[in-house]
Amino acid sequence: MALFNLSLYIFLSFVQNVIDIERMLVVRELSLRLLIIWLICIFLTGFFALVARSIHLHTITSFDDPIIDFVQGAETTWLTAIMKAFTTIGSTAVVVLLAVFALAILLRLQYRAQAILLVSVLAGTGILNQVLKFIFKRERPDFYRLIEITGYSFPSGHTMMAFSLYTILAYIVWRNLRFTWSRVVVVILATVMIVMIALSRIYLGVHYPSDIVGGMLASMVWLIASIAMYQQFQHQRQSKTALSKERKSYR
Repeated sequence: MALFNLSLYIFLSFVQNVIDIERMLVVRELSLRLLIIWLICIFLTGFFALVARSIHLHTITSFDDPIIDFVQGAETTWLTAIMKAFTTIGSTAVVVLLAVFALAILLRLQYRAQAILLVSVLAGTGILNQVLKFIFKRERPDFYRLIEITGYSFPSGHTMMAFSLYTILAYIVWRNLRFTWSRVVVVILATVMIVMIALSRIYLGVHYPSDIVGGMLASMVWLIASIAMYQQFQHQRQSKTALSKERKSYR
């Protein structure tokens, strides 16, 4: 948990710094920024492809089985109740409800660009998940289950939506916070939600660990691309505003 916590914090910091790199460069800043973003996305896509190929070749079992045994070996009545609660929180209905609530707040505060970013990330994640499930058509685990569910397994829809929702909310809040400690709190809360929802899918027997990894990788690619487009839009808008003010000052 602590490692994932730190990883998400570094991820948010890294994305922010990479996308804002033009502020520190004098020449070729746009081209370099786009190059870095493309390289990151290509790397993550390659990692996703590696996981998918391992699933196809059935070599991923050496990764999946020990984790499944460990997670499901911790089964207790009270833990099952907690895991069912987290998997419900990661359901489509709850994600949509939370997204609508967050969207209403953003619109109320007149953060229209960030509202569009939120909708784009979540809608894109949902579509991407369904497309990937249709492509790979991996059957769900056929061993011990605590709940019954239909549909394909790879990548995990709950994980993708949870990762996208809580990471983009953390990113939006992050941009509006000044103090490091408050940013750390946001990252911790987002991390807890993502990790617990992901673990609940393994614990309840409806996903392989590799489904979780694949879901996170796919979401990362879409998140980075979406945030990059958002930052580019903001940069262009600020540049136009600055240029307009400069022209007015000469009149």
